[in-house]
Amino acid sequence: MAQMNISVPEGLKQWAERRVAQGDYASTSDYLRDLMRRDREAAAEAAWLQAELDRGIESGVDPRPVKQIFADIRAKYLPRND
Repeated sequence: MAQMNISVPEGLKQWAERRVAQGDYASTSDYLRDLMRRDREAAAEAAWLQAELDRGIESGVDPRPVKQIFADIRAKYLPRND
C-alpha cells in the first residue's frame, strides 16, 4: 500500500481521533481512506448526473404542452381503475 503524509490543523486531527475513538474506524488512516472513497464515489455520481443533464439538454425541447406530457406519463405509469 502506498504511503501519504499530510498536515492538518490540530482541530481536524482531534476530530479524526475522536471518530476512531468512537469505534467506527480502526485508525485515522482507515477514517481518511473512507472519506476519500466516499469523495471518489460522490465525484463519480456528480459526473454521471452532469452527463445525464447534458444529454437531456442536447435532446431538445419536447413540442408537447406540459399538461400533455404529464397526461402521457400518468397513462404510461399509473394503473387505471376501470
